[in-house]
Amino acid sequence: MTDILIIKTSSLGDVVHQMPAIVDASRACPDLRITWLVEETFAPLVRLHPSVADVVVVATRRWRSELAAGATWREIGRFRALLRARAFDKVIDTQGLIRSAIMTRLARGERHGYDGRSIREPFAVRFYDIRHAVNRDLHAVTRNRMLTGLSLGYRPPEEVDYGLIRPPRTDSQRYAVLLHGTSRSAKEWRAEDWIETGCWLQAKGLQIVLPWGTDAERLLSERLSRDIAGSRILPRQSLDLTAQVIGNAALVMGVDTGLMHLAAAYRVPLVGIYVSTDPGLTGPVGSGRMAVLGGKNGPPAARQAIEAAERLLG
Repeated sequence: MTDILIIKTSSLGDVVHQMPAIVDASRACPDLRITWLVEETFAPLVRLHPSVADVVVVATRRWRSELAAGATWREIGRFRALLRARAFDKVIDTQGLIRSAIMTRLARGERHGYDGRSIREPFAVRFYDIRHAVNRDLHAVTRNRMLTGLSLGYRPPEEVDYGLIRPPRTDSQRYAVLLHGTSRSAKEWRAEDWIETGCWLQAKGLQIVLPWGTDAERLLSERLSRDIAGSRILPRQSLDLTAQVIGNAALVMGVDTGLMHLAAAYRVPLVGIYVSTDPGLTGPVGSGRMAVLGGKNGPPAARQAIEAAERLLG
């Protein structure tokens, strides 16, 4: 049995983008025991992956906001002791940041990461024993797969498989999930476009499901729900429960947000809406049916999204 530690802590999209590399590794090296170090918020999602044997949880986001508290430093000490207590054959940092590289150095094992030309924060390469060249112009999924493969000595296959098992259905009604929430206002699609598209989907017999994560997103969900008959606002819940909802949808439509990549991972028909960002290096990829609309030059109109949804549903 070969023990490896994968360090990919955040964000949600980055965590999902790491999953095909986990599948590649488990198939190429059947004797692997894979442990994944991840931020506490995303741990429920990582635990869904059947090829991950163990999860180590870190809380850097919370710690940064509570550095003056003694309890925070005690928790950091326990995390460090936990990481040092176990020896790994290889430690692979696919995050490529200084903070993830420091965690790589804390772990015991042969440390792998990107080389200076491949990494986002070049100072991080000082913490690795072995550095690998991976073109920065490749999609994030491909970069993760290549770095993991180079570290373990195999070549990733062409097929992209996230390895997630679609959860059992708990709702007999067909529904569409509208992922309107995103990390920056510049990525938001107009409420009027969501309403027009949602009403069309509702007329096609799909209930509209509206997740949210922040108070601003909750308010927008409430506004959309008032104008889209029969729509349902999800309660705020852990990622594994939201993943179950996404995995069983008839259609997912979402802006540039991490939850959208879960739809690609589950091979759910997906319409990606890009308003101001380029989907080229971080957009959804997978073997399911999908359409990616818009980009840096501006968003699609509601009519374009409706036409794409009609093709996918047909």
